[in-house]
Parts: sequence; structure tokens; C-alpha cells
Amino acid sequence: MDASLLGLIVVLLALAVAVVIVARRLHQPPLIGYLALGVVLGPYALAVAPDTELVRWLAEVGVVFLMFSIGVEFSLPKLRSMRKLVLGLGSLQMLVVSALLALGLGAVGPWLGLPWQGALILGLVLALSSTAMVMRLAIDRGELETPHGRAVVGVLLFQDLALVPLLVAVPLLAASAGRGASGPEFSLPVVLALAGAVGVVVVVTLLGQRLVTPWLHLVARQKSQELFSLNVLLMTLGLAWVTEHLGLSLALGAFVAGMLISETEYRYQVEADIRPYRDILLGLFFLTVGMRLNGAVVLEQPVLLLGILAVMLAIKALAIAGLARLMGLPPGPALKSGLWLCQAGEFGFVLLEPQLIQGAIPESLLQPVLAAMVLSMVVTPWVIQRSDSLVLRFARSEFLRRSLEIHRIAAKAVAANQHLVICGFGRCGQNLAQLLHREGLSYVALDLDPQRIREAAAAGHSVVFGDASRREALVAAGVHRAAALVITYADTNAALQVISTVRQVAPALPILVRTLDEPDIARLMEAGATEVVPEVVEGSLMLASHALALAGVPLHRVVRRVREVRETRYSLFRGYIHGADDEHLERGAANPVVLRTLVVQPGSAWVGRPLSELHLDALGVDVAGMRRAGRRLEPTATVQIAAEDAIVLRGPADLLQEAEGILSGKPLHSAS
Repeated sequence: MDASLLGLIVVLLALAVAVVIVARRLHQPPLIGYLALGVVLGPYALAVAPDTELVRWLAEVGVVFLMFSIGVEFSLPKLRSMRKLVLGLGSLQMLVVSALLALGLGAVGPWLGLPWQGALILGLVLALSSTAMVMRLAIDRGELETPHGRAVVGVLLFQDLALVPLLVAVPLLAASAGRGASGPEFSLPVVLALAGAVGVVVVVTLLGQRLVTPWLHLVARQKSQELFSLNVLLMTLGLAWVTEHLGLSLALGAFVAGMLISETEYRYQVEADIRPYRDILLGLFFLTVGMRLNGAVVLEQPVLLLGILAVMLAIKALAIAGLARLMGLPPGPALKSGLWLCQAGEFGFVLLEPQLIQGAIPESLLQPVLAAMVLSMVVTPWVIQRSDSLVLRFARSEFLRRSLEIHRIAAKAVAANQHLVICGFGRCGQNLAQLLHREGLSYVALDLDPQRIREAAAAGHSVVFGDASRREALVAAGVHRAAALVITYADTNAALQVISTVRQVAPALPILVRTLDEPDIARLMEAGATEVVPEVVEGSLMLASHALALAGVPLHRVVRRVREVRETRYSLFRGYIHGADDEHLERGAANPVVLRTLVVQPGSAWVGRPLSELHLDALGVDVAGMRRAGRRLEPTATVQIAAEDAIVLRGPADLLQEAEGILSGKPLHSAS
């Protein structure tokens, strides 16, 4: 590799790391940081990183992996369950919003040198919203299951699906603009190209589904993570190569490859494998987008830039709100849906690539459009954060609905005292409610699923619609006079929001939280949880207690052992011995706690010295157990180390690696 190119890559990586850190600190998505970095380093500013062919090719591969991940997330059952929102609201949104924007741009097109094909391309591009930003914010705020949350998800899902035909239609529109083709001349090639794309998707899906599942079974049986990752790369790039040679786009083949895997049991493993490639290469793509922004051209036309931004935000917000209202949403959630989706989307940058638009949009207009798209994404977190107050100000019915919601919660809780407040009424919350009912204890449950609430209330449960992260809902539920609050859903981010709000309202209220695994215990306890119940650990504990009882251990000893583990906050169960089958689990955790066994070799300098002299606690590592001559020892600080002792260390994976590195120079070696 050329030394100058290698140096450029090193500089880009170093700057990308710094930019992502700054973006996180400012609570902005990393893609904004990549765009800003591209502007600074691009040919119109410092010209440190010219837009080379290699960089553009790597960026295109990033788009391929993005489309593959969309295909993996595609789910026919999910599409069927949300068909009214996806096919109804989603399709209407794309048609109406793109038509309004295209007509507006077409009206001023003659003054801007914009042909009707270019206006239509921009209308389609600006109708898209940011899946990455909006979904992340919805998850962090715990609003996916709210009425507006489901509408937003439905629209975004349709937009993701619409990207496939758009990748076919945009270059055809651009080519017809170059030829000066009229509408009728253009329509036939578009119809044929779209028919060809649909045909490829149908044929590959029908034939490929019969081959993909057996093939993935064969690969998985080899129990090689390297082989599995190589196979994913082969499928992604292979199908992209096939569709490109059929005259279609690389992205279409990647989407089909992901769709083939989406209906198999390997989809989650594949998502974990592909995420590092996708995120890194997609960051490079947004870097190249930033390089295309010419700050001088943008600053010369501030009125045009702000005009495009204002018109796009206003048309999208109002049109989506009106369509959501037409689909039966109440005024409040409808308006909130419009506010959540009014920004431009990351896929718009994909569709405005030079090789796709082929000069159909003049550079003097393209630069302000790209800048307006970036600005719309920058203000999105601010708009979503203030959407509640904006809706309450402009939608009187939403204020009345919120007041009625609080009234219903208060009516349920008015006579309750020393009751339990249950956040979430899924299976876990319902099981808890059944036990409370049998003991004659009162409770008030808050949930956001209207159908579940109706059926549960009809069955006699004390459950009402309410967002447990909102202060007014908790006050209405009587948290200040409750005996305890239980968070039953295993969503750590949502639980942290609820805990923060509860601690403002009732600082002394006991809070019990459910989580999936023990790594989240520390975060939840630091946030103010009184007790945290990890499902994996409790399941292991129950399994162990039954096994001990079946093995003949007296019941009182089983109960004592279980109590000891719980009283020490599951310390006995923290960490696990790493095996080859656990590699995919470790990648999903930020820094998993694991166990590693080291054996003291004869003649070691540690022989005859107490455990305390190892000073492993300074590394954040502790001794979980010892074994000598086939029997276990209690690893107290005063136990003297002997040759052939097996010492079990417990700690985060990276710290254990550091501990092994420190110990590697001494005669203490890993058992493996």
C-alpha cells in the first residue's frame, strides 16, 4: 500500500475517533460528527483528504452493509401485524410528501435551473426520514409502544422498503433529464426497471430461502466463528455482485441477502457479526458526503438554505400529522408523529450520490439541499425532546387526553395506600399481579398498550394507560404513599428513566427492577434501584436449587444456599468460565465478567506466599475459587499458594487479560 495512502487512513481513523467522542458528549449522533469531519477535511476546506476513488469505493461498500442490515431486520410477520401503518400511513406519507415537495421545487425550478426530473428526485429524497436517529431516540425515551411511536415505526419501515425501488428509479430519472425526455418517454424504462428489480427479489427469495437455511445449518455446525463471519461476507458481497451484473444496484443485492437471513434463527448472530463492518464503513460514507459540501457555496446562499430547511420541516410535519389523523390517530399523537419525522434521512445522502443523480440537480442547488438535510438532523433531538410541550400547546385535545389519562390513574389509586405500583403489565407484571391479588394486596399497574389494558381491565386487573417515566403519571398512581414500585420490563434505558423520575417524586420509595443479566445491576443500583433481579442469574439459581434437591441435599440446606447467594447479591454467580460457544455472547456485552483458571507451576516464586500478596484486587480482579489436589479451598487472603494449585480469577474480560499479561512473566500459567 502506498505510504501516503496509509498515512491518510491513519489520520482519518484518529480524527474519526475524536469526532465520535465529541458527538457523544454533545448528545449528537456520530453521523453528524462524520459529516462535519468530511466538510473540514474535504477538497473545499483543508483538502487534507481528497475524495479519492478508493475512499468512494469503501463508502459504497458501507451502503451495501447498511442495506444488508435493513434486509436482516425485515420481517414478514412484523409487516403483517403493522400493515395498516406500514402500507397505509407509510405509503401515503411517501406519495403525498414527495408530491408536495416536488411540486414546490418544480414551481421554482426554472429560476434554479432544475428540470422536473431533478425536482421529483429531490421530492423523493426529502420525503425520507432518519431511521437511525428517530429509532434510537424512541428506544432511549421508551416510546416505541406509544400510539405515535407505532406510527413512526410504521412510516420508517415503509421508507426502508421504498429505498429499494428508489435506487432503481433515481438513476433512470437522472438519465432522462440528461436526454431531455418527457414523462411518457420516461415511464416505460422506469416500469421495466422496477419490474426487473421486483422479479429478481421474488425469484432470489423463493429459490434462495430453500438453500440458505440448510447452508447456514451446515456452516453453524462447524462451530467456527471465523467461518460464520466469512460466510456472511460472502453472502452479502456475492449477491450484491450478482445484482450489479444484472444491471441493478449493489445495494439491492445486499438487501435481498439480508432478507433471506431474516427468517432464519441466525439473524441475531448475523446482525452482531455485520455491525462492526457496517458502522465503520458507513461512517466513511458520511465522511465522503461531508467532503462534497462546499461551505463557500452554502454561505453565499443563506436565504435559499434556510428556505429549503423551513419548507421541508413544515411540509413534512404538517402533512404527516394530517395523514396520521386521517388514519385514525388522535390529534396529539398525530402531531407528534409529524414532529418526529420532519427531518431528512441518512438514505437521502445515498440517493444524492453523484453517480446516481448524474448532474440532474445543479451544484448551486445541491449544496444548500445537502446542508439543509444535515441541519434538519442536527435539530432533531431538540425537536423530539420538546415535542410533548409543543403538542400540548397546539393540540387542545391532547391536553384534555393527558388530563383524562391522569384522572383515570388517580381514580384507580385514590383509595390505595401502601400499594404496589407496577410499571409494565406484560407477562411478568401480570404474574406479579396474580400473586398480589391472592395475598389481598392492592396495586396499580401502568402500561402503554391500549389493547392489553382493555382486556386486562375487563378481566378485573387494576391497570391503566400511563407512561411510568412521566412525573404526573407517577404522582397520580400514588407513588408518594406506595409501599414499593416494580419495573417489570427488561429495558435498562427505560428503567433508568423511571428510576430518575421516581427519585424526584419519592426519594425513599423502594424500587425493584427486572433486568436480563447481572452486568446491568451496578448501573441500576447507582441510579437508585433498591433491588435488581437479573433473569439469567435467578434462572440459574432456581435450576441449581431444584438440582440440589433432586440430588438428595436436605431442603433446609438448599434454602440456606439460595439465601446466601441472594444476600451476597449473587456474587457467587457473577462471571462465567469462557468457552468457544460463548464468543458471540461476549461480543454483545460491553465488557463481560468472566472466570479464568490459572495453574501455579512447580518452582514458581508464588509458592509458599499468601494470596493477598498477588494484589489482584488493585486490577479489579478477585479470586473466585481455588482447587488443590482435587479438592476445593476457600480462597481467603491468608491461604498459602502451593505448586499445582488451580486459582480461579473473576473479573471483566479486559482486566483479566491485563492480569494474565502481568502474570505471564512469572511461573503462573493459564489452565487453557
